[in-house]
Amino acid sequence: MDIDFIPFFKKYESIAAMADEAFNRIKLEYPEEVVCEPGCTDCCFALFDLTLIEALYLNYHFNTRFTGKDREDMLGKANDADRKIYKLKREAYKKTQDGQEEEEVVEEMARERIRCPLLNSSDLCDLYEFRPVACRIYGAPLAIGGKGRTCGRTGFKPGTQYPTINMDVIHEQLLKLSAEFVESIGSKHVKMGDVLVPVSMAMLTDYNEEYLGIGGKQDSST
Repeated sequence: MDIDFIPFFKKYESIAAMADEAFNRIKLEYPEEVVCEPGCTDCCFALFDLTLIEALYLNYHFNTRFTGKDREDMLGKANDADRKIYKLKREAYKKTQDGQEEEEVVEEMARERIRCPLLNSSDLCDLYEFRPVACRIYGAPLAIGGKGRTCGRTGFKPGTQYPTINMDVIHEQLLKLSAEFVESIGSKHVKMGDVLVPVSMAMLTDYNEEYLGIGGKQDSST
């Protein structure tokens, strides 16, 4: 079976475009507060996960653009980053099992810094045009889990009201699109659309038909 990703990528690009528009609107209104510019890499060290549709999109363009030694070098960086992320997540899980409040553990994870494997030696993104939504809106005031968040390098003042991008709404749109994709290909992994992975794993994964669970009996536990 040949999988046609393009219709879903176009829908994803529409979501990304709306995120770009929201960010640019805030940047235009608050030019002194939004300090994002080439060479600013704060968001490139933040820990976050991608929905399935974002992971597929990033993986597709990574494999399309890079070959040979460049690709192998980037996969090496992705592998290093993924090991570090796995260790942090394992430690975070252990803390919750030991009784630490989940919200506190999440806050601790948010302070961890791991270099994105797409960040090159010139401190620029190697796939900037295809970067995830979280990268596109980083630097603007965000609402995540009902709480306001801003990049520490911005000029936004705590306690002051600003236009805010609701990341929860965007995340739900991405999950919905991921679920539509899983249903469209008839995957036996019916809950695969709920799976979140870091950028490193999105680069390393071979999203072939076997991985996507095409054909065979449905597995409601996956």
